[in-house]
Amino acid sequence: MIFSSELIKGTMKTIVLKLLADNKKMYGYEITQRVKQLTMDKIQITEGALYPTLHALESEGLLTTETEYIGKRVRKYYSLSPSGKTRTKEKVIEIADFMETMQILLDIKPRTA
Repeated sequence: MIFSSELIKGTMKTIVLKLLADNKKMYGYEITQRVKQLTMDKIQITEGALYPTLHALESEGLLTTETEYIGKRVRKYYSLSPSGKTRTKEKVIEIADFMETMQILLDIKPRTA
């Protein structure tokens, strides 16, 4: 099952920030592939969703960018700014609390292995 874009939209910033916190620096395509890999294809981020999120985070001062030239190609790497590192921790706590609240609200019992 692939999750709907409606569900993913509200978590895009948190997903990107957490990936960058875990991987130091990444470029766009690398982010999309890592998300697919980690979620076993349940979350597939399109470029149309990713790049506006990256640009928004950059304009908020949470990301820094670095351009690298690979042959004739230009690759733009994103990494967390100091305020991005702080904001990542806040966003992860916020979403964890939200998920716990949704479990209570929807009366979802934890899965047992």
